[in-house]
Order: sequence, then C-alpha cells, then structure tokens
Amino acid sequence: MERLEKRHVLTALKRALEDRERGLGALNLEVDEEALDALATASGGDIRRALNALELAAATSPRITRDVACEAIREPNPKADKSTQYDVLSAFHKSVRGSSDAALFWFLYGVERLGMDPRVFLRRLMAAASEDIGLADPQAMVQAATAAAVYDRIGWPEAKYAAAQAILYAVRAPKSNDVALALERQYEAIARRPSVEVPLHLRDTHYAGAKRLGHVGYKYPHDYPGHFVEQQYEPD
Repeated sequence: MERLEKRHVLTALKRALEDRERGLGALNLEVDEEALDALATASGGDIRRALNALELAAATSPRITRDVACEAIREPNPKADKSTQYDVLSAFHKSVRGSSDAALFWFLYGVERLGMDPRVFLRRLMAAASEDIGLADPQAMVQAATAAAVYDRIGWPEAKYAAAQAILYAVRAPKSNDVALALERQYEAIARRPSVEVPLHLRDTHYAGAKRLGHVGYKYPHDYPGHFVEQQYEPD
C-alpha cells in the first residue's frame, strides 16, 4: 500500500519502451536517459502517471529530451482518483487550520499536478474562514470570497495570485472555533426542545390586536446607554 520507489518507475518506463506489441517500442522513439530519470523522479512513485507523461511526450516529439519530459509531467492529470483528491483537499484544510503555508503547496499540487478545479479549494477555504478562523479575524472570509470572485472573473492562471493571497492570509490569521462551538451548542439546545414558544415580548407586533395577545414588554436596545439592555431572548 506504499508508493513505489524511483527504480521501480524506471523499470516500468523501460519496459513500455521495449514492448513492440503493446507498449511504445513500435514507435522507435529516441529517449534520453535524463528524460526517463526526470519522469521517474517527478512521478513520485506513481507508475501510471509516469507512463501517461511518457505517452504524452511521445505524441509531442520523436525524440524525448529532459525538457520534453518535464513539460509532459507538468500537464494536469485529470485521471487522479477521487480518494487522492479528497486526501489533498483534507491536507489543504488541515494546513490552513494549523497555520502552515503547506496549504499553498497542497493547493498548487492539487491544481497543477492533479488537475483539480481551483474552485474546490476556494470553497474549502471559505469553510475554513468560518470554521477555523471565524470571529478571530472576520476579514479572512472577505479574502476567501474575493479570491473566488476573482477566479470566476479572470480565470486561471491569473487568479492564482488572488488565491495565494487569500490562502496565506488565512494561514497567518489568528484561529478560533467559537463559531463551530456556538453552532454545536445551539443544535444541542434545539434537540432538547422538540417544541418551543417565542417569549411574548419578542413576538411580532406589526398587526392589529398584537397588544391584546400580550405581545408587549420589548425593550428597544437603542434607547439605552451603550445600545444594550438586559432582557430574555432565549425560549423558556
């Protein structure tokens, strides 16, 4: 279940080039050793990715140099399996939460190497802006939402700067999960009360007969010092 080593990838690439029936051997390609080394190194132990890049390079040029190989391996890989994409997205979110600029690495790796949609990361960044930063720095949400809007407006690759700015802002921002905790507490409160009554003084009064129903007693906070006054807002 672990990644293969570079030597294993090299073996697979050479077998593909030597196979004249099912592999690339029938094309009589001229492949530099440096090119194979570059493919094996950049593939990170993923033979399928290395073979896909080799096939792309073969379609590009009859002679595969290191430069041709490097260009091919940089092509996005839309075939990256879903579990890998979810893992990368999880690593991205946890890096933001952990105040690590590895978040920017996972973002670029997912987009440039795996061919993932940048909007997936920007949506997750907006979630992190509330879940993991929240009230500690509300500007993080503004940055994330703006980066998403910039991407929709100008696209990739120009939007990578706005995305990187928002990501690094979130990484640097102070962290708080107060919003998540508040939501959890209120969900628990709702679960304990199958049915609740709105306190009389909080009920709507914009209709005739509201006073006769007892909808009175509301204290208007702006009439008090500091625009604040103690009164009941929760149900009984």
